Amino acid sequence: MSDLVLLTGISGFLGGHVALQLLNAGYTVRGSVRNLDKADKVRATLARAGADTDRLHFVALDLLDDAGWAQAMDGIRFLQHTASPFFIRTPKNPDDLIRPAVEGTRRAVTAALSAGVERIVLTSSIAAIQYGHTSYPRPLTETDWTDIDSPHTAAYPRSKTLAEREAWRLVDAAGRHDALAVVNPAAILGPLLDDDEGTSSILVKRLLDGKLPAAPRLSFAIVDVRDVAALHLDAMTNPAAAGERCIAAVETLYMSELGRRLRPAFPDRRIPKRDIPDWVVRLVSLFDRDIRDNLIELGKPKYVDGSRGPQRLGRPLIGVTEAAIATGKSLIAHKLV
Repeated sequence: MSDLVLLTGISGFLGGHVALQLLNAGYTVRGSVRNLDKADKVRATLARAGADTDRLHFVALDLLDDAGWAQAMDGIRFLQHTASPFFIRTPKNPDDLIRPAVEGTRRAVTAALSAGVERIVLTSSIAAIQYGHTSYPRPLTETDWTDIDSPHTAAYPRSKTLAEREAWRLVDAAGRHDALAVVNPAAILGPLLDDDEGTSSILVKRLLDGKLPAAPRLSFAIVDVRDVAALHLDAMTNPAAAGERCIAAVETLYMSELGRRLRPAFPDRRIPKRDIPDWVVRLVSLFDRDIRDNLIELGKPKYVDGSRGPQRLGRPLIGVTEAAIATGKSLIAHKLV
């Protein structure tokens, strides 16, 4: 069987790093983009990062369109489905997030099962694990699921939960539970491959741009993109990954704690190291919907058990400080902050 991998979402932050590691490991990559006009930029980005792009090819696929999915699976051994919508601002209509996430996963997994693909690797999120619980008395594990019926579960965690649930439903209905391996990353930091700042890197950008005098008491579990990509490659062939989820997370920090980690590496930047009082955040939320949607998270850190990732890779994961500094240096190098 060939070592041809279909990688959806190759133009994204994580997708680019997965492509880089696949190519460096000797795989041939068929990368999907919604518009083939993006192909040249992706190829140039990966070439600058040192990849052999002679084994890189492209196909146009849309998460909301059936066209091309069956043909894209021709000769494929592994599917890496990293493509999923993400909005910086909370959409007014939750279906703008949920529908492409669920339908795109359904199209990708269905096509892969029909083609007899050996292993399907799905990028989910800890957002499919850690929301809507009444309390958080312990670190959450791969056995936990977000409660999509909770009034406190926003559109993004609902989209990730429903999409992952759909993937498991499809493989179980086909009698191929072990054909699916899921990676559930935390907020992904690390070096940017190009001037696309992605989504999670905005966390560091807001700490570096000097606009925050202090930080809201919001906390995030964090992981480095290079480790998330490595776990995606491991999930293709590791028997331990078959039919399993894998949390990818190192440490949970408040924004102010992350700021204090960044300050020594960027002494010329006005990086906040203190917390904004919750009452101030609540006052501002009256005029800012994005803040209002996250009020429930103030001062309520959620901890996850990230022990499975190092076990899979046989080494410790990259530390949060190193990942955050790499993000900051990339943002500055690309003149994004």
